[in-house]
Amino acid sequence: MKNNKIGLFFGSFNPIHIGHLAIANYLVEYSEIDQLWFVVSPCNPFKKKKKMLDDYHRVHLVQCAVENDPRFKVCDIELKLPKPSYTIDTLTYLHETYPDKEFYIIMGSDNLKSIDKWKNYEMIFENYPILVYPRPDYEVHIEDYPSARIQILKAPLMEISSSFIRRSVADGKDVRYFLFPDVFRYMDEMNFYKKPFQKKTD
Repeated sequence: MKNNKIGLFFGSFNPIHIGHLAIANYLVEYSEIDQLWFVVSPCNPFKKKKKMLDDYHRVHLVQCAVENDPRFKVCDIELKLPKPSYTIDTLTYLHETYPDKEFYIIMGSDNLKSIDKWKNYEMIFENYPILVYPRPDYEVHIEDYPSARIQILKAPLMEISSSFIRRSVADGKDVRYFLFPDVFRYMDEMNFYKKPFQKKTD
């Protein structure tokens, strides 16, 4: 299998869930990319660091989900680059490290709507093709981004989110079927996202 066209799926993956995997599976099967890399990111500069698992655990959860599928790869480079983490810096590093590969950016339609807030987003438009998957309530049109190479894919519309998983676990809900089995087992064993036990008082 040639792995020259690489799709970069950025995210905190806090935690990775079946929605991520379904979209990733669609992308490697229905777009031109040969392989998809899950780029595990530090805390998004636009988001507050709330209930974020340590980098090691989030990387491990992604490994649990994809390690037996050669179409996928875990990439932790953003965790090693200077903070804050910006997509253009990561792309520049990867391009210099792997000059023989063509990198595609994968993002949800919600992220595309706010891409003008990204550092040097014009350089991203100029140098990297973008594969966009739909997100609820965020419809986008290619003609709104004339300088970019954007392909909007008819991937399954996923309502599930990592924040939903975290809230559900904190509320004591069973989320096993929203997660890859090894991911669920590790999360359950480590008590991730569960509310700390509070001793009842009279």
